[in-house]
Amino acid sequence: LPRQRPDLPQTQRRLAEISEMIHTASLFHDDVIDKSDTRRNRPAVHTVFGNKMAILAGDYLLARASISLARLRNVEVVETMSTIIEHLVRGEVMQMKPLDDGSDTSKALFQDETHAKSLRVRQQPLEYYLRKNFYKTASLMANSCKSTALLSDAPDDIIAASYRYGKHVGLAFQLVDDYLDYTGDATSLGKPLLADLHAGLSTAPVLFASSQSSALHETLQPLMARKFRGDGAHVTQEMDVETAVQLVRESDGLELTKRLAWVHVNKAIESIVKVFPEASVHRDALIH
Repeated sequence: LPRQRPDLPQTQRRLAEISEMIHTASLFHDDVIDKSDTRRNRPAVHTVFGNKMAILAGDYLLARASISLARLRNVEVVETMSTIIEHLVRGEVMQMKPLDDGSDTSKALFQDETHAKSLRVRQQPLEYYLRKNFYKTASLMANSCKSTALLSDAPDDIIAASYRYGKHVGLAFQLVDDYLDYTGDATSLGKPLLADLHAGLSTAPVLFASSQSSALHETLQPLMARKFRGDGAHVTQEMDVETAVQLVRESDGLELTKRLAWVHVNKAIESIVKVFPEASVHRDALIH
């Protein structure tokens, strides 16, 4: 760009490295919390070096990322990127204390109990889950894209479009990951299929299935409440998982997940096309 300062490409590459350090640190911590044995078809760090070393390694990466971020000498970028770390923690807490177990959440959202009773809807766990996805996944992409625009002293409309682009790409990415957990290939995914269900997580396909009818909701709600771990008596974890998978596949849960992913893909494209209406190699690379 004519107005671009000479060191901008190098500075933006450094920002990309910072984003990757934050992301990798979060994976080290997540694998310990989720007790995941593998990451991308390889042993997770904590299975090789132990939990303490994995946590310390994640902390070290966050520390190095913070130092590198400070050296960019841009206060607004520092504030924006620091928000990612806050959101990662918030998202992890939401995942540990989910509202997606099928229970009524209206009282948590509305202080007035009378008002809450009149507004009870089964969609609330899905909305909570999507917000958690923003904190754990989309915030990293949204604020990294925004910071890239801030470093280039871009106009406000381009900064806002960069944020929206990263946000919707991040949300679409997580929804596709949810979809592939039921339909993908373990080798290409780098993790076993149905890993989320075995970890006790109610992702978009099962939440969509639960919201489709009272019958599905009543069947899936107890499974989600006990995190697909069985009832401790006659029903095992595998039986819970098999039941959930069957109901998801018999419903429109997978199709609705895919449709919502496409909604976010199209919103990401729209955010770029709006500020860059003319085709270019760089714009089209973001779209395709």
